[in-house]
Amino acid sequence: MVEQKQLDTLLKENRVFKPKSSFSKKAHVSSMSEYKEMYNESVKTPGKFWSKVAKEFVWFKNWKKVLEWKEPHSKWFVGGQTNLAYNCLDRHLTSWKKNKAAIIWEGEPGDSRTLTYQELHREVCKFSNCLKKIGIKKRDRVVIYMPQTPEAAIAMLACARIGAPHSVVFAGFSANSLRDRIQDAKATAVLTADGGWRRGKVVPLKESTDEALKKCPSVKSVVVLKRTENTVKMKKGRDYWWHDLMSNTSEKCDAAKLDSEHPLYILYTSGTTGKPKGIVHTTGGYMCGTYLTTKYVFDLKDDDTYWCTADIGWVTGHSYIIYGPLLNGATTVMYEGAPNFPDSGRFWDIVQKYKVNIFYTAPTAIRAFMKWGDEHPESRDLSSLRLLGTVGEPINPEAWIWYHEKIGKKNCPIVDTWWQTETGSIMISPLPGATPLKPGTATLPLFGVIPDVVDKNGVSVGSEGGGLLVIRKPWPSMLRTIWGDDKRYKKQYWSDVKGCYFTGDGARKDKDGYVWIMGRVDDVINISGHRLGTMEVESALVANPLVAEAACVGIPHEIKGESIGAFVTLKGKNKKNRKLEKELSDWVVKEIGAIARPDYMRFTDALPKTRSGKIMRRLLRDIAKGSDKIGDTSTLEDVSVLQSLQEYQDE
Repeated sequence: MVEQKQLDTLLKENRVFKPKSSFSKKAHVSSMSEYKEMYNESVKTPGKFWSKVAKEFVWFKNWKKVLEWKEPHSKWFVGGQTNLAYNCLDRHLTSWKKNKAAIIWEGEPGDSRTLTYQELHREVCKFSNCLKKIGIKKRDRVVIYMPQTPEAAIAMLACARIGAPHSVVFAGFSANSLRDRIQDAKATAVLTADGGWRRGKVVPLKESTDEALKKCPSVKSVVVLKRTENTVKMKKGRDYWWHDLMSNTSEKCDAAKLDSEHPLYILYTSGTTGKPKGIVHTTGGYMCGTYLTTKYVFDLKDDDTYWCTADIGWVTGHSYIIYGPLLNGATTVMYEGAPNFPDSGRFWDIVQKYKVNIFYTAPTAIRAFMKWGDEHPESRDLSSLRLLGTVGEPINPEAWIWYHEKIGKKNCPIVDTWWQTETGSIMISPLPGATPLKPGTATLPLFGVIPDVVDKNGVSVGSEGGGLLVIRKPWPSMLRTIWGDDKRYKKQYWSDVKGCYFTGDGARKDKDGYVWIMGRVDDVINISGHRLGTMEVESALVANPLVAEAACVGIPHEIKGESIGAFVTLKGKNKKNRKLEKELSDWVVKEIGAIARPDYMRFTDALPKTRSGKIMRRLLRDIAKGSDKIGDTSTLEDVSVLQSLQEYQDE
């Protein structure tokens, strides 16, 4: 259960950046009055609003009812039949878009490919037939454990085409993590590769797959893409090379006519119990949600080159590399490797090379760019950029300003998006031609989304009050359940605040109705009865010109209950010392107040992160407490970061 007391809000941000008139004139939504009119329609007459959106797609059978809601279960476009892969590909082939670039791909070693909509359609149809060849049927679960290559996108779309729910497992996960997900989904097949490239080294995916499959009796077939040319073992009767299956395979494959509520994919996200949760998304509602948000949040135009830097192993990759852009007939960029290989300017090389117009990345990546130095973006031509976005966690105001000035050259609006694996698509975000921007806030809800900030009884806390972020009404792209565990679905999301979906995040609303995310409620630090979100303290630290990045955790304190432990990464060649520790502690007091002074501070060259860029605060809590038992590290990007922090502790 969540804490009863509401969150204390201490950090204030008063800077406002209004949309440039030159941008607004050409935008899909060009003013706040237009946004409010569309938003009011979406919440007052949702059936009418979402029907208009759905009618932009091909349906093999029309729906009878837009929404059927029996808390906590929703069905959207009830009785309708469609196919998401068909709407991503086939419907564009009757227009000029058939020869438009669908995917522009860059491999880490520098190899590249471009697939037009027509070419992508052909590859997806062929691989759909390959899946059928190895016995995959409608509703069979298929695990995809692949590097970020076009074939990963082809695999997802082929599964969607034949109605086999896919479960993409992030290629940075260990054999044990892969095994747990295969077992939970009872997958019939695994699609993998000999390896993938990461910082110039081969990630041995087939080797990890073989290890995982020692305890996965449900898997009958494994398809292996040849990517890195490293030697792998192939098990006769189970393992197939991708290229062998694709040779002499028909290019014709009709899209399955699927119920709107047919499961599209299962995506596992970490749970507080340690057992991953299989989030289930379905077809029709998810299609409408990802399509609409991609179009309006990114103000997507036909001539845009759009790049989301996420990995397809995460929901951002599903919704905003593959499905959302392709539903819009956009050109989407995929990159296989690390942002700092062979040097720290790799992302900006890609922006320059492909003349990227829309760039969508994580705040942790932005703070890493800041640390690596302004010389990298400044030595590349970024003039093609017209819109910037952030995703994954709240962005602190100073990182927002750096992004605005150094990457956007003060010309690009920034869409700071809030959403979750569970929500399927973006829920709270600026519309770049309409919304006045304030650094650090996701601003206002998108169409059909009714968020609120409440106490534990579900009562709104009012302007500037901190509390629990909830969603009051169902939305099309929402999760339907947790795979195989509907009881956990109800308890996790619908039991804390009656009648509402509880997001797990703390937030506040300001006088303009803008939503400020204060971090996970699990990460709240309770100091002498004051409940502080970690994001506020971290933002205060990063506002110091010497600090590149910070992560704060709560550690036990015999008087206060908890105190703040801060892990700090410095910019450039700044030296860590006791004097600087006091300076930074005093800085936090000046920015927020004495209640937020860190009692414990450690300087580090890097923070422990997953490969998606999320800071693993759970591990930092263990270190700050001096615990000998460090939790699961299978998702950690660089184990040496953890080792150096532990050695620092022992000094």
